[in-house]
Amino acid sequence: MSTIAKQNYRGLYHFSPKEKWMNDPNGMVYFEGEYHLFFQHHPDGMTWGPMHWGHAVSKDLVTWEELPIALAPDELGMIFSGSAVVDWNNTTGFFGDKPGLVAIFTHHLEMPEGKPAIQRQSLAYSKDNGRSWTKYEGNPVLEDGRFVDFRDPKVFWNEETSKWVMIIACGQTVCLYHSPDLINWTFASEFGEGIGSHDGVWECPDLFPLAIDGDKSNLKWVMLVSIGADPAFVEGSRTQYFTGEFDGEVFTPDDDSRSTRWIDYGRDNYAGVSWSDVPAKDGRRLFIGWMSNWMYANQTPTEIFRGAMTIARELYLESRGGRIVLVQKPVKELEAARIPVLSLQNISVRELNASLAELHLESYEIKSVFSRDKSVGFKVRVGADKQTVIGINAKTEELYVDRMISGQHDFHEHFLGHHSAKLEALGESNDLHIFVDCSSVEVFSNGGQAVITDLIFPERESTGLAVLADHEDDLVISVDVYKLNPSSDKTRSSQREV
Repeated sequence: MSTIAKQNYRGLYHFSPKEKWMNDPNGMVYFEGEYHLFFQHHPDGMTWGPMHWGHAVSKDLVTWEELPIALAPDELGMIFSGSAVVDWNNTTGFFGDKPGLVAIFTHHLEMPEGKPAIQRQSLAYSKDNGRSWTKYEGNPVLEDGRFVDFRDPKVFWNEETSKWVMIIACGQTVCLYHSPDLINWTFASEFGEGIGSHDGVWECPDLFPLAIDGDKSNLKWVMLVSIGADPAFVEGSRTQYFTGEFDGEVFTPDDDSRSTRWIDYGRDNYAGVSWSDVPAKDGRRLFIGWMSNWMYANQTPTEIFRGAMTIARELYLESRGGRIVLVQKPVKELEAARIPVLSLQNISVRELNASLAELHLESYEIKSVFSRDKSVGFKVRVGADKQTVIGINAKTEELYVDRMISGQHDFHEHFLGHHSAKLEALGESNDLHIFVDCSSVEVFSNGGQAVITDLIFPERESTGLAVLADHEDDLVISVDVYKLNPSSDKTRSSQREV
């Protein structure tokens, strides 16, 4: 058996690199039938180091083929985070009569001791569906001496103004620029002072419109901003969102944005951004995040590789309790990986536990519905003295994940935790939609209004599953359990023992 097959923390249906370090997702773009996922990658080490752009492609957002490194450091510096777009109309002049891919990224140049690094924005382009890349000879294309931190450009084409728009992190704010050709950029505005969380440096922004409650005539703009870990805050790195209006140059937040809102109330969904150029006939806003936290990312107890992505998700805006909130749902493509295991309706907790006791699962999905007035949860990855508890507290109206005894944790003092999110009921019932893999749980409740993503590191033999409630006679409306096995994923099956 290979060394890679022996290690037991590589997810069966989560993307991770074949080897070495990975962090932020970069350059996500859809083109010619493929979803491209680039990522921050240190190909020579198991911790953060000289950043490259790793590269993977997928036709279904579930099974991934890892390709050779796309971008490597050069005389302008390391290749930090950024985005990619399809230049459909050859605004850059890089392409002829066919569209091509353009990557927009931060060049990070280390300076002699005592001087701050220099961060500038650069371009690379591909004429062969992302298989090879040419760096623009005029790099860098954007510098701004006002900012020491000046990184992670996210670029999109604005149909209303017929210009490219860039949103970029600038320390404790984001700045907006616009351009006719991705090469010549004009400053437009700055956003962030006096609003949102500033518990860490702002990073990895995104900006896009979404329909409210599916009404395409009623749009709001959504801004995502990740914040880095600060030792003063045990939560570590996480991602907030704002809603408001955007006129092509200025983002104006709405009243709901005056309070800080997180896209995920766990500890391990960071630096997520959305895919560019998803076809209009599809119409979804697709998102993925790095499944780790800067507080302990360099110490997690994996072998061969370190770092994984969340499952891909669909983002929506919905009216909940008089407010407009960002909702996340697992991509529908995951349903193709399901192998039905159990399906029960109107069953008591006692009877359900009897059925669950027969199961031993490592990578799976649970969908359940129960009465709003019942506190119900699941114990997953249960072993002799280990378990992770996922549930809803009806009294406090909260979703929670408890990883206090989930497995290995001594790599960082703050890894242990009980994480919760406030729930807003949709009716007389609550729902739990849980994804469990070899080293993670991702939980969506009440239609994706509350979301928690957490790493866990259980022993491989911890495969038990149980339900818990206040009373054994409490009824569960429905429970469906599926094994998840993306069997067509040749890359993943070659990386680990299934």
